[in-house]
Amino acid sequence: MTGRLEGKVALITGGASGMGRATAELFAAEGAAVAVTDFDEGLGREVADGIVRTGGRAGFWQMDVSKEAAVASAVASATAEFGGLDILVNCAGIIGVDKPTHEVTEEEWDALFAVDVKGVFFATKHAVPHLIERGGGSIVNFSSIYGLIGNDEFTPYHVAKGAVTMQTRQDAASYGRYGIRVNSVHPSTVLTPLVEGIAAEYPGGLSAYEEMMTANQSIRRLGRPEDVAYGVLYLASDESTWVTGVALPLDGGYTAR
Repeated sequence: MTGRLEGKVALITGGASGMGRATAELFAAEGAAVAVTDFDEGLGREVADGIVRTGGRAGFWQMDVSKEAAVASAVASATAEFGGLDILVNCAGIIGVDKPTHEVTEEEWDALFAVDVKGVFFATKHAVPHLIERGGGSIVNFSSIYGLIGNDEFTPYHVAKGAVTMQTRQDAASYGRYGIRVNSVHPSTVLTPLVEGIAAEYPGGLSAYEEMMTANQSIRRLGRPEDVAYGVLYLASDESTWVTGVALPLDGGYTAR
């Protein structure tokens, strides 16, 4: 039985840890050649080397998604290495400052948008010509439940994820004629290394943190990176060839309530 991504080439930004790493490892297990890209060279190489050790195809490219020249170079190099590109996953992101609009500095706003919004723009811009050459493909953008709804925390991050949600729809409308599908995933709180660190410092530890963070969910547990990775896998695969412009919540029912 062949894998769900057999013969595909995927490039993943932010692939060194958390949901990006889980996606890279799952894609490789399902038959894709995976270009792991990340700002963190040590962790990124660890992911790519681990995939190769288990019999998969992968390579690592260091990339700062906020720098267009770095993105263009990595996309071109990875595409040349693997002979084409079928899938782009825009996972790289930072959370930024926890401030309301009137307290955010211009520098704080720009630093967040440089990664979370321009990063998606740059990677998409430089991947699309390769997808067109391939005759189509799939782009999956990581947004957030807070790219769909608001709350009173992390304002720059939530506004940035709203921009990612809208770019997804715009690009889905623009590139369908080329057979390119563009969708977004919208996780709620997922137990990544970052969240594990926050939970460990929360009064009462992980169990208390999980109870608090999932109070508005239908399924009362934190997400796991693989919960999100399987949603990304569906959108990246040929199982979803009639699906584009979709904002898929992966949130334990948070946005259903």
